[in-house]
Amino acid sequence: MLEVLAIDHIVLRTTKLKEMLYFYTNILSCTIERETPVETGLTQLRAGNALIDLVVVNSRLGAIGGGAPTDTERNVDHFCLQIKSTPEQDIINFLKESGIEVGEFSSRYGAQGEGNSIYIKDPEGNSVELRCQI
Repeated sequence: MLEVLAIDHIVLRTTKLKEMLYFYTNILSCTIERETPVETGLTQLRAGNALIDLVVVNSRLGAIGGGAPTDTERNVDHFCLQIKSTPEQDIINFLKESGIEVGEFSSRYGAQGEGNSIYIKDPEGNSVELRCQI
């Protein structure tokens, strides 16, 4: 039922924002697209058709993932997949019928701008955001 079209964004947690920004902008030529450092600790970098989100660990968003990245603490917060446009309730029904725990769709900013998405967990507990193509 779900058809993945592309990776929308990946979220990396960091304690080294300055160094991460240098690496991704000066070495990999990403550009800063959007920053909400005060509200969320988030800097979004354009990486082709996708985004790389850098989240400061001690920010509101970063704290959700636990302590700073180490060998035993998460560094990748979640990744987002763009899926083929499908009615939201059909997606929720499909996921529930497949035994996947789901919440509600919410508007979030991604590689294609604002849009509705939903979070699920894979069998290893990784957070996967599903976002309908605009």
